[in-house]
Amino acid sequence: MPINITMPALSPTMEEGNLAKWLVKEGDKIKSGDVIAEIETDKATMEVEAVDEGTVAKIVVPAGTEGVKVNALIAVLAGEGEDVSAAASGAAAPAAAPAAAAPAPKAETAPAQSAPAAQPAPVVPAALSTDGQRTFASPLARRLAKESGIDLAALVGSGPHGRVVKKDIEAAVSGGVAKAAPAAAPAALPAAAAQAPAAAAPKGMSDDAVLKLFEPGSYELVPHDGMRKTIAKRLQESKQTIPHFYVSVDCELDALLALRTQLNDSAPKSKDGAPAYKLSVNDMVIKALALALRDVPDANVSWTDSSMVKHKHADVGVAVSIPGGLITPIIRSAELKTLSAISNEMKDYGKRAKERKLKPEEYQGGTTAVSNMGMMGVKNFAAVVNPPHATILAVGAGEQRVIVKKGEMAIATMMTVTLSTDHRAVDGALGAELLAAFKGYIENPMGMLV
Repeated sequence: MPINITMPALSPTMEEGNLAKWLVKEGDKIKSGDVIAEIETDKATMEVEAVDEGTVAKIVVPAGTEGVKVNALIAVLAGEGEDVSAAASGAAAPAAAPAAAAPAPKAETAPAQSAPAAQPAPVVPAALSTDGQRTFASPLARRLAKESGIDLAALVGSGPHGRVVKKDIEAAVSGGVAKAAPAAAPAALPAAAAQAPAAAAPKGMSDDAVLKLFEPGSYELVPHDGMRKTIAKRLQESKQTIPHFYVSVDCELDALLALRTQLNDSAPKSKDGAPAYKLSVNDMVIKALALALRDVPDANVSWTDSSMVKHKHADVGVAVSIPGGLITPIIRSAELKTLSAISNEMKDYGKRAKERKLKPEEYQGGTTAVSNMGMMGVKNFAAVVNPPHATILAVGAGEQRVIVKKGEMAIATMMTVTLSTDHRAVDGALGAELLAAFKGYIENPMGMLV
């Protein structure tokens, strides 16, 4: 029976993708784990691995095709011993994914075995466990679980971030894990489980209405790409559904700058003279915010309609500007990491972000975020909360200012930061407490080393 390969959902925000390149051709034999294509999403260009073995009978969507809907048929495999021509002739035309299909969390294909002309089955990325949390699983693990009658929600995955993979299903089969209940209507996911809840596309003035305001020939039209559409949708959703509250504070940087210089000067060097690390002010801001959230745990939360999600670690997202928009890679458990580890991790993330090579688990989730525009000379600004975060810290430029110390004027290097909060989860007093803790670490930076 032919095996349908469908457009995978490579992130929770993905609704469609561009099929950038096929790395196989019709007639090629492939096995599970082979990289078969490159898909461009709104955030990155990612490699897609085969889940099944077989022969590529037909490539339905050619390389270079843009706007392919999630779960649309993109290729057909002929299984072992199956006639390739017959499988190719029975391939269905590309079809859009069902509107309610949930996206899968990883860069893998989501094939579904079906009759030659049947629509590909929608991808189901996660089951709900008994405590209401999602159980993520690879497409291959989902298919094996379905064939074996294994309840995914009863499993603890051994893959990245607890993801259920093939060996977990095999272990469950041999270990007698509870079978899945008969199929029923899917349960609704808790609000906190969705990284990017569905939202209507942002509405603005129509093209015709806008263009009538400008002289013909005085402009050019640049169509929105997937990243810009996603950013617009999420920002509109955030400002419409989250009651923003803002708290600002000025931090004196002189002690931090002196410590940074001392640490950089003492960095071990390799044989070619390259230092093991080179700390930036932003690296120290990330660490200070993470420690502040550790000290004020009531602010390290996410809001849901039924409960407050209190996080055990400070996973700090850092806004990185890339062509066409921005992306927010995440420093996981930043309160536990050294400054040098944070610095080197951010350098790697920054490089791969600009190359659009980040993996979904490297930019999805997080408990807070930092947006630093100080290097652009911006003195003060307020950032938009990125759900499911309840806070985001906007960092301005460090600059010399005249201040008053002990009744006398003095010159100090000052930096203004503004905390934006989801007022449902972090109110004014709690936000002020968090900023006070942050200011304490910035102005007494030795506390970040102990």
